[in-house]
Amino acid sequence: MITLNPIGVAYNSRIEIKDDYWGEVVSKIMLDSSLPEDAFNEIDSFSHLEIIFYFHKVEKDKIITGARHPRNDTTLPKVGIFAQRGKNRPNQLGLTTVKLIRRDGRELTVSGLDCINETPILDIKPVMQEFTPVDEIAQPKWTHNIMKNYWSIG
Repeated sequence: MITLNPIGVAYNSRIEIKDDYWGEVVSKIMLDSSLPEDAFNEIDSFSHLEIIFYFHKVEKDKIITGARHPRNDTTLPKVGIFAQRGKNRPNQLGLTTVKLIRRDGRELTVSGLDCINETPILDIKPVMQEFTPVDEIAQPKWTHNIMKNYWSIG
């Protein structure tokens, strides 16, 4: 069995679970008091971070293990849960690349974190150029349509 303990919590103004309009959300990630502050040493030398978080508000009976229409839109193809970024995933894990605005002791201020207020943070990794894809990214056309307002300001 795997046991994960949050390394921190994200705080922001977003209290509703919605799919779009994350563009103006700024989050503060507070490092858990069980971890030393020096866990963040030199993190501010990176411009971007990868944040792994837990979709803690997803109801267990809403978890999808097979295929579904993204955003429950029947005009879209029925695709496997691992071929989409929906929150109702088997392990309820989210992953987002964010821009680091600043570090202040045990607190990180970031933009582009698409999680709601009080979301448990499971891990943080710096983004390094060598870990980004060197090849062109391919994705189905339908994904562009559902993402058109994702990072918009609402």
